[in-house]
Amino acid sequence: MDTRNRSPIVEWLLEGDPSVRWQVLRDLEHGPDAAVRSEREKIATSGWGARLLAEQGADGRWAGGLYSPKWTSTTYTLLLLLWLGLPRGNEQALAGCRVLWDGATFFGGGLTLAKTVKVPEACITGMLVLLAASFGYHDDRIEPAVEWLLDNQLADGGWNCAAIRTGSTHGSFHTSITVLEALHAYASAGGAVPVRSSLRDGRDFFLNHSLFRSHRSGKVVDTAFTRFPFPPQWHFDVLRGLEHFRLSGADRDARLDDAIHVLRNARGPDGRWPRHQPYPGRYWFTLEQPGQSRLATLRALRVLDWWKTDIRAGSFGS
Repeated sequence: MDTRNRSPIVEWLLEGDPSVRWQVLRDLEHGPDAAVRSEREKIATSGWGARLLAEQGADGRWAGGLYSPKWTSTTYTLLLLLWLGLPRGNEQALAGCRVLWDGATFFGGGLTLAKTVKVPEACITGMLVLLAASFGYHDDRIEPAVEWLLDNQLADGGWNCAAIRTGSTHGSFHTSITVLEALHAYASAGGAVPVRSSLRDGRDFFLNHSLFRSHRSGKVVDTAFTRFPFPPQWHFDVLRGLEHFRLSGADRDARLDDAIHVLRNARGPDGRWPRHQPYPGRYWFTLEQPGQSRLATLRALRVLDWWKTDIRAGSFGS
């Protein structure tokens, strides 16, 4: 790997946390596997990842809760560790997954972690499948959960947590991106249930909305979609959506042009992207201070690299 011609932006990115560095080495520098793996393994022992792992209780939970408090509960801490790149098979992550699956209410496939909700939820089911598939947690309920997600895909190709409670027939951007990420991770981990056609229909849902616009009026559904705080939590945004298309190895589609335009326009004159205000709630600690964001810059640069070159990317965390 030739480091002599690194750009100032890449040099700046490599000054960040191990969770940033390993992804820069893999996705922007296309470095050797051994170097990427060595850097990634540091997540569990130093920096943000180590700090999050240190907060796990003896019972395998974080903040004493399964889904709440937001954003320090077991679910959201594990999601953050996943997005940072904690390696598959980490014992603490597996213990957290076990707590979630054992603590969830199971409705013939669908799951919920909310004590006040007496029906299964696509978003929570998706989160649990995503975490299990990504960290390598095995449970006899995973396949039925995946089949439940397939059965509850709506006619427009999306999913909606409110579908069972209210009868909604239109996909939710938030729920749909969560389920797409889960099914992609499940398939990438070698899951036995066929999900290809469901993934295709789910991506078509977003393409039919130009990723973030109304399919009827063409207007932006929610201006919040044009911001991309990290971590995204349960929220959809244009960068998160584009990341899924990149990770899935999908072909570039002209219907994503507007989303790419939003991403490019968010770039500062110095070639970097800003940190967007995190979603309200309690955090274990602040990942980045206001100003330029290594996380946003890394994520944006590799999406634009995919858009420019159409390189087929592998699954997140592979």
